Amino acid sequence: MRPLGHLAVAAVLLVGAAAAGCSADDDGPGPVQAAEALAGALAAGDLTTADFAPADGREEPQAGYDDVVAGLGVGDDLRPAVEVGEVREAEDGAATATLTWAWPLLDGAEPWTYETEASLVEEPTGEDGTAWQVAWERALVEPSLAEDEVLDRTTLAAARGEITGARGEALVTSRPVVVMGVDRARTDKRSAVADARALARLVDIDVAAYVPRVRAAGEQAFVEAITYRHDEVPSPVAQGIGALDSVIGIPEERSLAPSREFAAPILGTVGDVTAEMVAEDPSLQAGDRAGLSGLQARYEEQLRGAAGVVVDALGPGGEQREVFRLDAAAGDPLALTLDARLQQAAEQALARVGPPSALVAVRPSDGALLAVANGPGNDGYNLATYGRLAPGSTFKAVTSLALLRAGLEPSSLVPCTATLDVDGKRFTNYSDYPASALGRVPLRTAVAQSCNTAFISQRGRLERTGGDDALAGAAASLGLGVDHDLGFPAYFGSVEPPTSETGAAADLIGQGAVLASPMAVASVLASIQRGETVVPRLLEDVEVAVPEGVQPLRGPEVAALRTMLRAVVTEGSGSALADVPGPPVIAKTGTAEFDDDGRVDTHAWMAAAQGDLAVAVFVERGASGSRTAGPLLEAFLRAAR
Repeated sequence: MRPLGHLAVAAVLLVGAAAAGCSADDDGPGPVQAAEALAGALAAGDLTTADFAPADGREEPQAGYDDVVAGLGVGDDLRPAVEVGEVREAEDGAATATLTWAWPLLDGAEPWTYETEASLVEEPTGEDGTAWQVAWERALVEPSLAEDEVLDRTTLAAARGEITGARGEALVTSRPVVVMGVDRARTDKRSAVADARALARLVDIDVAAYVPRVRAAGEQAFVEAITYRHDEVPSPVAQGIGALDSVIGIPEERSLAPSREFAAPILGTVGDVTAEMVAEDPSLQAGDRAGLSGLQARYEEQLRGAAGVVVDALGPGGEQREVFRLDAAAGDPLALTLDARLQQAAEQALARVGPPSALVAVRPSDGALLAVANGPGNDGYNLATYGRLAPGSTFKAVTSLALLRAGLEPSSLVPCTATLDVDGKRFTNYSDYPASALGRVPLRTAVAQSCNTAFISQRGRLERTGGDDALAGAAASLGLGVDHDLGFPAYFGSVEPPTSETGAAADLIGQGAVLASPMAVASVLASIQRGETVVPRLLEDVEVAVPEGVQPLRGPEVAALRTMLRAVVTEGSGSALADVPGPPVIAKTGTAEFDDDGRVDTHAWMAAAQGDLAVAVFVERGASGSRTAGPLLEAFLRAAR
């Protein structure tokens, strides 16, 4: 029997002919012992261990008890605690025992507690002795029960906490849906299985997985097949189910984002719990819904809330009255920085991109992530904040800062040659690099035109002035390569010490061992735009700060970087952004070569900042940053106005 927990058991009070609860010449057990045996039997659900008075045509105690509690789901996971309270003995061979019940209907919640009374009578035995017996009645289990009533339990689902965005706008909230499936009660098993097969084909789900579920379901079961938003049921589906007798659509409310695609890899999904989840979390049970991925899974405890429960007494004619209620408690909201309008604009920009892609927008003034979009080619993978990618020439913003700290200025001349050999490896510029920008050119021009050889030519200067730490230090100052716990999957990039001369050269142009996520690249532009290191944030309640040891940006450095990145727009590879309405745009394009099964292909990048907005766009395969990523970034900036 489970312990009663916080409940205090009343002291046993014996009143009658003898304080011991039985007559002086009675050698058998008294009413107290009989009541304790009864309490143990009720708690165990085995009434054969208690001594009941003859039924005399009435129902047998065990059968009656089983009928009363069947609707509560009594089993190994649910047993009541039953304790004996006061026992009152009268002079006529009768006694009354108070039983205190406690049903732990929900894990972590206060139990349902109440008291019942058991009537005991002292009856002679066949050996000139007496025994105390219990009079069975259904009110022994719950005091208000009539002889034809049973108990029934219904779990009340808690309203899931909303996920909110900028200005408190609800991003994930309760929205109407239609749940489609086979209702086994509407037809025979054979017809239901046939309908299940037709429905699975109609809605394009796995026939081999769905049909066995319907075949194994009970005669009154509803077997869900698919859920549609109420205004998104395809016409062929709506028309096709009319011919399937057992298929119905049930209107419900589900916790959903504005659209199926909206920040899906970040927000995650909510669905039916798996057997593995139930095994790991005892508070879950089959049929529950919980976060399965993304923020929905990581913050499940906060968002889930606490379920409630109702216990009803049911009569034989369908009569129902409530005997106990514990209301559900809604989950707590999760506040994000995402701006719904900008998120939708970002997803619209990527909607027709075939290869994997991502767009991240950061607000430089406070690091708030306003849009975190993953393209349809990502297959649900979160490239936007967790991709580990060579940033290509967008990393030249970092290299430029390192060169400024090594003594160069935007006007300093650097050699931009068509090719450059480093330890036997030949480096070139991109295929349509303008011949007019070759020769000894200002660093400003090398940035604007994205001259690979000019940056690689300065590796000796960096080695003399800062060694391997120069590049990593500059990256950290711009928010790249320094880890933080942001409360969601995030990769800030990595600038590892090179292991070879060619590796050191490749690092300067964002290849080699240098890696970054689109979020990290956006943070670089945001830091330059703000003039301070920007640490992006997504969850309002998660504090972020620049880690100790990061060298702060200085005013002259920031001014020089802005000048050079502005030249990218006014005279270089980002000229398509020159007429975007609003404040001046600074930008950097980039491509990065990667091996694709023996074939060299290129990532396409572009990053920009305008006003209080910094954006990075990535496309896994593209012609160049300006031609592939550039139009996507431009479309987003125009939509963001």
